[in-house]
Amino acid sequence: MAISAPGILYPISDFLTADFSLYLPLNFRNMAETKKVKASNKQNFDTTPLFGKDNYRWMIIGIVIVGLGLILMGGGKSKDPNVFNKDEVYSFTRITVAPILIIAGLGIEIFALFKKKKENE
Repeated sequence: MAISAPGILYPISDFLTADFSLYLPLNFRNMAETKKVKASNKQNFDTTPLFGKDNYRWMIIGIVIVGLGLILMGGGKSKDPNVFNKDEVYSFTRITVAPILIIAGLGIEIFALFKKKKENE
């Protein structure tokens, strides 16, 4: 059996044993090979910390305030599930204080991220 192209007959055995990598681009043939990088190409990276101690302190304070707001907002479990206690669900603490604490905590987090690091840290 033979495969034909316009004006040429190719035996099937030629296609089974052919090395098709000859027709591939040069960089495609060696894709699996690892390339060694010279040591002189390494870049020097700045290893100084991005934030100072003061920044991390403000971040922790912000996380604690957000957590406190979430704790104050949670709850409201009634002893009897068939009874709706309006004063417990819509209390001043859950509706006003907790959201203010969460927003204040997020504001502190933004402040901590943008605060400049002190030079002596």
